[in-house]
Amino acid sequence: MSLHLYDTATRSTREFHPARNGTASIYVCGATVQGIPHIGHVRGALNYDVLRRWLAHGGLDVTMVRNVTDIDDKILAKAADAGRPWWEWAQTHERAFEDAYEALGCLPPSYMPRATGHMTQMVELMQRLIDKGHAYAAAGDVYFAVGTFPQYGALSGQKLEEVQQGESAATGKRDSRDFTLWKSAKPGEPSWPTPWGPGRPGWHLECSAMATAYLGGEFDIHGGGIDLIFPHHENEQAQSHAAGDGFARYWLHNAWVTMAGEKMAKSLGNVVSIPAMLDQVRAPELRYYLVTPHYRSMIDYSMDALHEAVAAYGRIETFVRNVTGRLGAVEPGAVPAEFAAAMDDDLGTPAAIAVVHKVVREGNIALSSNQDNEASASASAVRAMMGVLGLDPLSDKWSEESTTDAAHRNALASLVDALLEERQRARKERDFAAADAVRDRLLTAGITVEDTPDGPLWTLKDS
Repeated sequence: MSLHLYDTATRSTREFHPARNGTASIYVCGATVQGIPHIGHVRGALNYDVLRRWLAHGGLDVTMVRNVTDIDDKILAKAADAGRPWWEWAQTHERAFEDAYEALGCLPPSYMPRATGHMTQMVELMQRLIDKGHAYAAAGDVYFAVGTFPQYGALSGQKLEEVQQGESAATGKRDSRDFTLWKSAKPGEPSWPTPWGPGRPGWHLECSAMATAYLGGEFDIHGGGIDLIFPHHENEQAQSHAAGDGFARYWLHNAWVTMAGEKMAKSLGNVVSIPAMLDQVRAPELRYYLVTPHYRSMIDYSMDALHEAVAAYGRIETFVRNVTGRLGAVEPGAVPAEFAAAMDDDLGTPAAIAVVHKVVREGNIALSSNQDNEASASASAVRAMMGVLGLDPLSDKWSEESTTDAAHRNALASLVDALLEERQRARKERDFAAADAVRDRLLTAGITVEDTPDGPLWTLKDS
């Protein structure tokens, strides 16, 4: 079976055929670096990392571009509120995102362009659109004229007469459906020169310019979260097609991580940051939790589900280490046909993981029966499958987490959990002095506790 992917543009699962034989090109909308990353932010990066690994496993030379939006209304506002330069605020949080991606085992992108480094390409794209009659300048702003492009709405299914961009009103805009390509300079804000006056780019313009700068006028896959389908990706496709570029041949969208059914977002105050999560579980365990569900299905975060994922990954890890402990080194082999079929079916990670656990069970039976060859073959297959998912327990990446470190982390978790249980008992008994004493002990040890609907969430400071 060859790889099939669900294409948002055609609303169908299509066989993947790269534009150029032997290669695959992917553009992923990266972070708007306004704050600390949470698990909702990194889920998409992990999903496309698995896609990249599976394409490479199939013999393709993969080029992946993941951009950074480092100039944006929210970045400017948050930097101003903190009394810090906007560029320093953006760079600080860009590093936080990259640290999170690296910690969770994402391969580094082939290119990681920043919006602020591609103003020339954006000006060129706007000029092409103006020359073709699809954009216009007004009072220092530049707009895309939606009414000039009949195919608008093809990606998202929006009806042209019902389009609402969600932008504030502007005196120079000819049609409320038009979207902003360039914003004229405002006092105190950063700006760049253009033939239409100084200003800064609109969000949609940035990605079209960066994608084509590195991947050409037509490339294979554009990825991002489902919340980006409209207006961001719709506008990207419209402006790129209107300029004459083929742009993305496949559009992939990953679902959200939710909390109590709501999209995880800073504005809702229901975020679970990566640093906080990695105080609770090891990085490969968190990665397992986030890549096991199908990329198009929602993950409703709960501590119980996270702990189940930790236990499941532990069973796989224990089996592989038991085999190598008895038989010596076992190298990754070929992936079973069942696993390949699952991955080729729109990256069916739930079915693929089920194959992993099936082989682990068979391997454990072989190990207990002293069938060393069969146990070794199972471990070899497990390493290969988990390698595709970026989760091979014996890879250099995860072997860096020593057994001693894991033991220390587990011991700390046990102690903290015991103290939290003691605090909960004290609260039930209305012994608030005792509950406060436990809290103070935790704070003294550098541990903060947040009460959530799923139970207390603790974080180790400066770790």
